[in-house]
Amino acid sequence: MSKFLQPLLHEAIVVLAAPTQVWSAADGRMNSGIHGVYHSDNRVLSSYTLTVGGTAPEPISQDSVSASAARFVALARNIDDASADPRVRVETLREVSAGRMGETITIRSTLNEPITTSLLLSLAADFADMQTVKAGMAGDSESEPILATYEAGTLVLSQGSVKASVSAPGAALDTSADGGNITLAWDVTVPAKSELAVSWSVDLADSAAVVRGASAVPQWQGVSVTSGDSRVSRWVERAVDDLGALRMSTTAHPDETFLGAGAPWFFTLFGRDSIISARMLLPLGTELAASTLRILAQLQGTKSVNETAEQPGKIMHELRPKQLVIPGEDVSLPPLYYGTVDATALWVCLLVDAWRWGMPEEEVKELLPNMLAALNWMRTDGDSDGDGFLEYADLTGHGLANQGWKDSGDSVQWRDGRLAEGPIALCEVQAYAFEAASGAAELMDHFGLEGSDEWRHYAAGLAVRFREQFWIPSPDGAYPAIALDANKRPVDTVTSNIGHLLGTGLLNAGEEALIAARLVSPELNSGFGLRTMSTDSAGFWPLSYHGGSVWAHDTAIAIQGLTRAGFRAEAAELSRGLLSAAEAFDYRIPELHSGDARADASVPAPYPAACRPQAWSAASAIAVLASALDLRPSRADGTLQSADSSELGVLTVTGLRVGGNVAAAVQVR
Repeated sequence: MSKFLQPLLHEAIVVLAAPTQVWSAADGRMNSGIHGVYHSDNRVLSSYTLTVGGTAPEPISQDSVSASAARFVALARNIDDASADPRVRVETLREVSAGRMGETITIRSTLNEPITTSLLLSLAADFADMQTVKAGMAGDSESEPILATYEAGTLVLSQGSVKASVSAPGAALDTSADGGNITLAWDVTVPAKSELAVSWSVDLADSAAVVRGASAVPQWQGVSVTSGDSRVSRWVERAVDDLGALRMSTTAHPDETFLGAGAPWFFTLFGRDSIISARMLLPLGTELAASTLRILAQLQGTKSVNETAEQPGKIMHELRPKQLVIPGEDVSLPPLYYGTVDATALWVCLLVDAWRWGMPEEEVKELLPNMLAALNWMRTDGDSDGDGFLEYADLTGHGLANQGWKDSGDSVQWRDGRLAEGPIALCEVQAYAFEAASGAAELMDHFGLEGSDEWRHYAAGLAVRFREQFWIPSPDGAYPAIALDANKRPVDTVTSNIGHLLGTGLLNAGEEALIAARLVSPELNSGFGLRTMSTDSAGFWPLSYHGGSVWAHDTAIAIQGLTRAGFRAEAAELSRGLLSAAEAFDYRIPELHSGDARADASVPAPYPAACRPQAWSAASAIAVLASALDLRPSRADGTLQSADSSELGVLTVTGLRVGGNVAAAVQVR
């Protein structure tokens, strides 16, 4: 029996503009695994090979021009002269926009004689479903035929709801009977000491798509960072570029922008991911947060449906055009799925923070009914057994077994490696609920709504219950359990989840000090970020998805909490670890990377199937920057307060915003 393997991503090159993405080898060719041209949740083209004069050019360099463009440089020595220096080169500029990929292929020559030669581009179309590609099963099963027609010199390929239109001016364009194999051929003459360029493009559409590219210009375009440590400015610059390419909207509400979770697998709306990313980006403006809040409010649950996990007031988890079936994992999710325990409280936290950062009052006011519905979910369906904690359980048998941000099947386990049994009450979710209730009470007072004291009382009671039931004594100092299991026992693994508790108000100063010390201990701090699980746990493995790897956003949330709680030295230590990781990954930190210790490796090993770019990993650059500056907005006058100094060195930042106003440049030393 053959074993299907998920494609590895770590060495592939990606060029993207949501919802379109192109993955290739470092030389631009597409021939295996993840390689291909994708649109929506479909791979349209799966293979790409270029020859010049019958021979594939020899690659010498690749340049990531931007998130949406790359340049590949190669030599065509088969049509060159016999001298030692290469005199003929081939440059391919690949550019992607939403629904389109275009290339310009240029032959440059410094020879004294003209070159007459041919360019042949061989393509293959497979129209494979994204989940089939992810499972390593593309090409293994029968699929619908690919229809091929010609319309005014353009080759139009289609299968189901997906259509691709291939244009190549000046080329002889041909395709196989089934449309699967395509050739574009040019006969060209390159003048002496000159150059010649040809171009081709593919326009992509999916009539069944539920998401599309965002059209408006991002509010954060003007941000600029000058830093004594150049890694800070380079990380922020790369992150802002990637975030621009991840901007999306739904087809139902094209004017409301959010961040797609990440390439290649998660180019869609995710409640938790989109909220956390927007929250990290508040120093760059409130527009993204406001539109994210609105689109999620429009999809907020109104009834109880076990199959979709919808409940009144609940914020959704994931939006897809059709049922999502994950081969080999016994997971089948409906197109609109609500299986998340944390997105609802986080939605309230984002609303409160966006208001503090200057989101227009009228826009906040319009969302207050959704806030009240979300709060009501927290103390009703969110607390299914009435014990005062938020917990989750999959009631279908084919949904997500774990429904916090660590949603893999083995993410909640005892220190000896046994899996915890649900319903599960995660520690960080209680902190989100506390912060949501406290912040909502502030909003209720501001807007003259009744009931604020009720939610302050809720938050106070939650803090007492948490202190009584979650804390575990230890010779190294007490620490919070990752969760309570079905029997309300504290699950004793030491994990990064505890970093999410800091600065929320759930803990007292002494408890925050205990957690701060844990976070920078060698068991959790890898030197390249915060491990998801402590090295002294039986289940620890540095390449485990949630059991020892490092996630940039997870570390960034801990950094933000440490800063708010007054532990700036510890925050700086973790920040320096992420800067080292950013440098190692050419300033595009992937979804996650290995939790190997920096003492054992000069660079972190990649998690080879990690998404990149990924929204909350990119947004982490802004979170770390804001923490280094210790930014505090003043909604009243649109100004920013900051620290006088930073342990990351000199920083000067322009383009930060409070509401719609650009704040004065912020400088710390």
